[in-house]
Amino acid sequence: MKRTKVVDALACTDFGKDINVKGWVRSHRSSKAVDFIALNDGSTIKNIQVVVDPTTIEEEKLKSITTGACISVIGTLVESQGAGQTSEIQCKEIEIYGLCPSDYPMQKKGQSFEYMRKYGHMRLRTNTFGAVFRIRHNMAIAIHKYFHDHGYYYFHTPLITGSDAEGAGNMFQVTTLDLDRIAKNGEVDYSADFFGKRTNLTVSGQLEGELGATSLGAIYTFGPTFRAENSNTPRHLAEFWMVEPEVAFIDKDELMDLEEDFIKYCVRWALENCKDDLEFLNKMIDKGLIARLEGVLKEDFVRLTYTEGIEILQKAVADGVKFEFPITGWGMDLSSEHERYLVEEYFKRPVIMTDYPSEIKSFYMKKNPDGKTMQGTDVLFPHIGEIIGGSVREENYDKLLAEIDNRGMKREVYDWYLDTRKYGTCPHGGFGLGFERLILFVTGMQNIRDVIPFARTPKNAEF
Repeated sequence: MKRTKVVDALACTDFGKDINVKGWVRSHRSSKAVDFIALNDGSTIKNIQVVVDPTTIEEEKLKSITTGACISVIGTLVESQGAGQTSEIQCKEIEIYGLCPSDYPMQKKGQSFEYMRKYGHMRLRTNTFGAVFRIRHNMAIAIHKYFHDHGYYYFHTPLITGSDAEGAGNMFQVTTLDLDRIAKNGEVDYSADFFGKRTNLTVSGQLEGELGATSLGAIYTFGPTFRAENSNTPRHLAEFWMVEPEVAFIDKDELMDLEEDFIKYCVRWALENCKDDLEFLNKMIDKGLIARLEGVLKEDFVRLTYTEGIEILQKAVADGVKFEFPITGWGMDLSSEHERYLVEEYFKRPVIMTDYPSEIKSFYMKKNPDGKTMQGTDVLFPHIGEIIGGSVREENYDKLLAEIDNRGMKREVYDWYLDTRKYGTCPHGGFGLGFERLILFVTGMQNIRDVIPFARTPKNAEF
């Protein structure tokens, strides 16, 4: 008999017909008169109830079906007598695919997220992580659909690169050289390496994405990026996914419009397409989740200059607000707590902060006429802080070259990038969205390690 997914079985009202469902046991309750097995196959947060007459199934076989076991059930679909479900299955046959011993680490009891991270290969089967990763899938679909519908082209940028888009130097090196031999010799001959020079895993596809924008007009990248930053915070990963559109002929105001429209589209998609999973997470993880998501759609984002933001934070300190990191004045780099104060306490809605001091932003950003600030456009969100970092890019060859020189960067590494300003340069801009940070916001989860299937963090590369 052809298998029916649980999500389809629960939606079916063709009662009286026999169907076959397969999945993993969430719970098994037994009595002399009847057994109830809650079965889930990952297609929905909801389980389907299998009602078993214990006289029809071998006793030892029925007892062996415990939480986590994988089974196939053939039975009659009937209208459910219980609350909260429309249908259930009156069992006729059970086939056991895989038993689950009593030391199964994901037993039906409250487990901490820290505990579950130790069992990253097993935690995926829980209700919470099933909900998180179905939502993650939906957000990926929403991203591709948004850009496709708006005339952007999906552009694949390299994971291995010889340049550093952020200029920070926290990159993973890629090499085929014998590191033990190099350690003994004390010097590295990169001409003997696979690519003939030092290469790294990329921290961003932006620089290459700009090349696509000057050809196709509007592109987006969506892929893994890597940062060798020794940070063990709930907001950082060593391997993470970035969404990076680049657009020719866009100015700062148009870029902010794009950022706001894009992220509202993603939130709206989640509310419309992930209802069951969001309701589960709203109940179990964050009781304000759905209201917060709906709130993002109700109002325009605040547009605030960095200078105005600093003034608000300075006044907050004068009024008695305490920050872990002090407000030292204009020119400082804001921390997540400062960004969240502006979003959650002061404005109570998302903020797009613009016009940052040039010293704290990347070399490629276009300077304002004041010569002190750059046309950055960072989107700040409740519970997250910065979720998008964007800017208008400097399109003038001489100005960009001067910025590279002023920062002590090597010209020869960026020759190809400078060529886009030498030959037919154009105004352009774009942004980077940290995909996992979006998933954090949409799911209400508190740690970024819990919204990616297998987290890569300092001293952790399991599975």
